[in-house]
Amino acid sequence: MYNFVFQNTTKIYFGENQLGHLTGTIQKDASFDSLDFRRMVPRFTPENITANQELVNLIQNMAAVKNIMPAQIALWVLAQKPWIVPIPGTRNMKRLEENLGAATVPLSEQELTLLNAALTNIKVSGDRYPAGSDAAKRVGK
Repeated sequence: MYNFVFQNTTKIYFGENQLGHLTGTIQKDASFDSLDFRRMVPRFTPENITANQELVNLIQNMAAVKNIMPAQIALWVLAQKPWIVPIPGTRNMKRLEENLGAATVPLSEQELTLLNAALTNIKVSGDRYPAGSDAAKRVGK
């Protein structure tokens, strides 16, 4: 996901937080109900969850330092580029309030510089959608 932060093209992101990818709520031993979409998503295989832990740790650590939620860091970083439109989704009022709090995340220029430097060195493993699916065809992965 973050590999697009530095490209000058419009990207619209949805689902990364509520699917648990960036918030760290999904662990490598996670099991998904047969109707859960994540069961088919390559990014949610145990191998890719493990491979993406560096990104999750980065977000969780920065959130802990700022005393905010990891989702707020993820949304704030995405919203810093004019060509990226994050769309957080939830059915839970508490999560909605947390997501809205991303608009006021207090990151300094120095923190943003450090975060961006770290993000450029992290490769996200696993495609967002199953290979050959309509969604994968529309977004290229």
